[in-house]
Amino acid sequence: MAEYFLKLPKMGEGVEEATITNWLKDEGDNIEIDDSIVEIATDKVDSDIVSEVKGKLVSRKFEVNDVIKIGDVIAIIETKKLPKQYQFEGNLVDIELNDDNLLNKKTEEKIISEEIELIKNSIDPLIDQSSKYYSPLVKNIAKKEGITNSELEKIKGTGKDERITKNDIVSYLSLKKEKPVDQLKKSFIEDEENKIESIDNITSLNFSKGKDQIIEMSRMEKILSSHMIDSLKKSAHVQSFIEVDVSDLWNWREKAKEYFLKRENQKLTFTTLFIYAIVKALRDYRLLNSSIAGEKIIIKNSINIGMATALSSGDLIVPVIKNADHMNLVGLTKSVNDLAHRARNDNLKPHEVKGGTYTVTNIGNFGSIMGTPIINQPQVGILAIGVIRKMASVIETNKGDFIGVRRKVILSHSYDHRIINGEVGGLFIKKIAEYLENWEESLPR
Repeated sequence: MAEYFLKLPKMGEGVEEATITNWLKDEGDNIEIDDSIVEIATDKVDSDIVSEVKGKLVSRKFEVNDVIKIGDVIAIIETKKLPKQYQFEGNLVDIELNDDNLLNKKTEEKIISEEIELIKNSIDPLIDQSSKYYSPLVKNIAKKEGITNSELEKIKGTGKDERITKNDIVSYLSLKKEKPVDQLKKSFIEDEENKIESIDNITSLNFSKGKDQIIEMSRMEKILSSHMIDSLKKSAHVQSFIEVDVSDLWNWREKAKEYFLKRENQKLTFTTLFIYAIVKALRDYRLLNSSIAGEKIIIKNSINIGMATALSSGDLIVPVIKNADHMNLVGLTKSVNDLAHRARNDNLKPHEVKGGTYTVTNIGNFGSIMGTPIINQPQVGILAIGVIRKMASVIETNKGDFIGVRRKVILSHSYDHRIINGEVGGLFIKKIAEYLENWEESLPR
């Protein structure tokens, strides 16, 4: 007998560790090829780790919630045959291939493709609001095959705790091609009445019957919750607010948006215009483009703007516009639109949500006038943009003051008082206001 060391594989650029979230196999369990052994989660993607051999799980090296590094041995499987070119006790050895316990080339290529897809689609909102848990692999297959949320919930799972496995969904798809949906109920679909009455399957139907609704937090919600609490504990949050007259900017955009759509095939949004002004202000106040490491301040050379983006699932992700200070307005527009579109379609790559130096969130998209955003660590500042409103304002002229209608917005700036004092924090958003109120950007030629 030989020992197969199940290791944490490389999960993508910038990902160095993962957290064990659930063991799918116990010590002593028999293992088949392609069996999922353990579920792990990084800050960007959830995944299953599968076995390449047939055998018996003899040792689990970590517990749930343990943090493991890339290359760490997660478990040991006792097997008769090891995969070819398997790293065994530090020596690379050739083992004879055997169809009984090794992946064939087709299956191997399929798994590699699926892993790439899981990393590529680092956030999958599919059935996030369901009370059931679905592995990233199952969700990915369901998404590709067009299986609806309600349809997926009705498939009987054969895995541990009735968890739906890859084989369950593949079998369902095979039978679906041969039989009408109503004939599938007996083999795959749970009885709807039993489902409603089950404590473990709390649905909106239960809620309508007067029962409390219990929803498990999604993986992204758990990560965001931890990240926000950590930020409040770490940074001394202080806020400054300023009201900005964007009437001239509004009028300029009305003329420019048609040009951008015709010449560049791009929508010119106010988010882009605000980010453009913020980048200019960050050049003037470089201390806001920094981070704190112990007792040292690291002022970043590049200005990388994190752009908080709400997903259809209700989760939040922050894609990063790298080197925003090197972009003109056209380039920035294209970058903002591209990242926002791919974020909402779950097509961001892991490196595109890392490396931000300052974050912007447009809470005005949801009608909010102002807010007090939490700093996105390890940054030292974040700006919230409120809704643009028509306001009755006092307008000063050479002939006296009068009341007029202007378009105004409130900017809310949260900053880390450990290194950013009130003067710098206030002057920074005042500078942004000046750039917005004295907009002089010419249309590209």
